[in-house]
Amino acid sequence: MPKDLSQTNPQSDPARPATIIPRPDHNVSRQQISPNALKVLYRLNNAGFQAYLVGGGVRDLLLGREPKDFDVATDARPEEIHDLFRNSRLIGRRFRLVHVRYGREIIEVSTFRALHGEDDAHPERHTDDSGRILRDNVFGSLAEDAFRRDFTVNALYYNIADFSVIDHVDGVRDLRDGLLRLIGDPDLRFREDPVRMLRAVRFAAKLGFRIEPRTAKFIPELSDLLRDIPPARLFEEVLKLFLGGYAAQTFEELLRYDLFRQLFPFTEEALAHEENAFPLTFVARALENTDKRIAEDRPVTPFFLFAVLLWEPVRRRAEVLESQGMSASDAMRIAADEVCARQLEFVALPRRFSTPMREVWQLQPRFENRSGKRALRLLGHPRFRAAYDFLVLRAETGEADPDLAAHWTKLQEVDADEQHTMLSQPDGTKAKRRRRGGRRRKPGGDGGE
Repeated sequence: MPKDLSQTNPQSDPARPATIIPRPDHNVSRQQISPNALKVLYRLNNAGFQAYLVGGGVRDLLLGREPKDFDVATDARPEEIHDLFRNSRLIGRRFRLVHVRYGREIIEVSTFRALHGEDDAHPERHTDDSGRILRDNVFGSLAEDAFRRDFTVNALYYNIADFSVIDHVDGVRDLRDGLLRLIGDPDLRFREDPVRMLRAVRFAAKLGFRIEPRTAKFIPELSDLLRDIPPARLFEEVLKLFLGGYAAQTFEELLRYDLFRQLFPFTEEALAHEENAFPLTFVARALENTDKRIAEDRPVTPFFLFAVLLWEPVRRRAEVLESQGMSASDAMRIAADEVCARQLEFVALPRRFSTPMREVWQLQPRFENRSGKRALRLLGHPRFRAAYDFLVLRAETGEADPDLAAHWTKLQEVDADEQHTMLSQPDGTKAKRRRRGGRRRKPGGDGGE
């Protein structure tokens, strides 16, 4: 039977005793844990420190899932951890951590952090006027650390000393109920770190959980706080949101909680003013394809994902420029420049992704030249395959002519002689840009190369 573990700090809600779940009463086994994570746990423990597996690794093991990574929490200070592991390095200023590297695997080790209290005038703790934590390296106890974590299901600790699971926040109950609950006051916790709103949506989509009503209530109310997060950090969060295998459901949740607008405001604006269903269908289909590729262990590319997410504002702007007499290629180039420059204020996009993304867009008008030397050059373009996939996606959702996509599909399938024949034929009438009718459904209720 579980037994109580007394809280060690009155700030960590003494009315809520922690629960220890002994090894026979849970399904976590050392055989399921990375051998490298076990090395870290045992070395810390043998050196006289407390050492626990914590966070998503414990959560996923309890759910019968295979964790993607393993994090460790300990009472050892960062410098003490670093001294124990020659293959480690200290990282972070906002939250000081230690990364212990074994080949390509990194075990992240953090020191227990203290709760915020009335006396927060500590040189290692800084917040801005809105309550967002800018720096926090004040260390505390296991109990305090549990209440400092974001969601109850992420605040479960596996104790390498006796193989028990320690639960301070009823995380096991929420796992059983399929509920994602923020620890503490949601208004305060979201203000401490607005990215927690994105994490709530991501975990809910990944786990198939409901967001607890009180937690959910504050997300649309505080979504504007994401504007204070550095664009570079939001780029990393976007990759986690859409390249984790649950992109389609995540997109729906982002729309539902008014979070997508904070990340891609120009795309959201374009979607909101459309009179037909194409743009929303286009994004949704691309994200479904991305999820399918990930499920099949096939590669996905961030540049294709961003090409999809930003296509509608680029397309709309290019149409305006073309209507003013600009060529299709120039209109696409200038529209891409304008939209990307504005988008970078919200979510950063490294050049290694923005360059191929632009190429995918700029190749779209060139598909209308079905024959001749220009078509042959297009076939040999290094970004042809990604641009072709993008064209097919446009055709499948009604924005491009299906006959155009079919032509380029056939051109790749035939032998060299027939390909030469197809390329020698005159273009004739250029393909029409199609738009499928239908009203846009209300939200809420990458594809890859």
